[in-house]
Amino acid sequence: MTTTVTPSTTDAAAPPLTTGTTAPVTLARRPGRWIDGWNPEDAAFWAAEGRAIARRNLGWSIFAEFLGFIVWQLWSIVVVMLPDAGFALTSSESFWLISLPSLVGATLRFPYTFMVAIFGGRNWTIVSAGLLLIPAVLLGVVVANPETPFGVLLLVAALGGVGGGNFASSMANITYFFPQKEKGWALGLNAAGGNLGTSVAQFAVPVVVTLGAAATMNISLAGWMWIPFILVAMWGAWRYMDNLSSAKADFAGSAAALREPHLWLMALLYIGTFGSFIGFASVFPKLIADQFPAFSTLQVGQAAVSLAFLGALVGSLARPYGGRLADRFGGARVTVGAFTVMALGALGLIWTLPLQSFWVFLGCFLVLFAATGMGNGSTYRMIPSIFAARALARGIEPGSADAVKVQRKAAAALGIISAIGAYGGFVIPQVLNASQLATGGYTAAFYGFVAGYVALLLVTVIAYVIPRASLAKERI
Repeated sequence: MTTTVTPSTTDAAAPPLTTGTTAPVTLARRPGRWIDGWNPEDAAFWAAEGRAIARRNLGWSIFAEFLGFIVWQLWSIVVVMLPDAGFALTSSESFWLISLPSLVGATLRFPYTFMVAIFGGRNWTIVSAGLLLIPAVLLGVVVANPETPFGVLLLVAALGGVGGGNFASSMANITYFFPQKEKGWALGLNAAGGNLGTSVAQFAVPVVVTLGAAATMNISLAGWMWIPFILVAMWGAWRYMDNLSSAKADFAGSAAALREPHLWLMALLYIGTFGSFIGFASVFPKLIADQFPAFSTLQVGQAAVSLAFLGALVGSLARPYGGRLADRFGGARVTVGAFTVMALGALGLIWTLPLQSFWVFLGCFLVLFAATGMGNGSTYRMIPSIFAARALARGIEPGSADAVKVQRKAAAALGIISAIGAYGGFVIPQVLNASQLATGGYTAAFYGFVAGYVALLLVTVIAYVIPRASLAKERI
């Protein structure tokens, strides 16, 4: 008989705090909005003032991360508008402009994970939000001139990757503010708020650059329009956020996590779920433009609207439900279901493309996006369960020094896996690019995606659905 390991989704997302103390918590505040003595596990302190402080920091963190995702994914929608602005780009060049920000953003997630502990959450939020000004301003400048060399466009697109790094530092910062019992809620809001940035960018940019433009468009606004919001985020972080002296970098935990085989296995699964979400979200506007150019944008009054935003929206909203179902049925089972639906969704696209029906195409993709969102939540939920099961299998007692080491390792694994998963945002567009160059279409790529999802499904079943002694025969 098996049981389900049910630690909080983010039990391991921060170094464990000492609990059970009877001494009242007294905060000490220092210049620069530094706070000493933070302990959200103290119920009296949390109810009296801790919750209000944490929620204030969460709100501004969500806003800054939301803008990070917007800047990260701006080129996904700008690329399809460049031909109308006078740019002559090949399809392959367009794919590179779409995918390079994801490559840079995924790589930046590794150092960004440690920046909060080094500089302070408030300080780094100000800096990381300020860095968004660079790609936003430069985008507004370079797209104004159709003679801009492709290499310059590529460099500016790459700089947009700083927005992708924001996720790691934002999530790391928020883990320190909330008690274990509320981390899942807080990090879920933080992640969902960020993911929605992709959808908002793809909806708002076509509207703003065409509104009132008659037969022309002011594509430079795609960058300039976000400057006021970024400045507000910087001001809000400076004025209302705090630095916690208790936030410490755990390099030892990260080194230990890298030696854990399950980290690499879960990173592979997360590439399949989150990587598919961010990859398809970034390339969806181009796929619509390629397959159904008449539906690339729809005219609503004087503004143009792209329905591509629906994909990222559906995937973002589905993510929390994947985590909730994982709590009830086990993350591995929900992940198997997600990969099954993802494979069927990709097959559906292959089978229905000959119909040349945009609405069937959109429906298949929305099913695919919903499944990637559910898989995001369920795979992320599996990570602390796996490390808890590994501890049980080794006979490690809860609360012991070895249990603390396991928690630290799991915390580091969450950050590392989220960074590796983001590389899917580069892989998905480049696989589609290779398919188009080799075959003139995308069918081969989608057959490859189907095979990949089936393989990941089998890996999940073999490694985590079937009870194993190495995981204390627990249901993950």
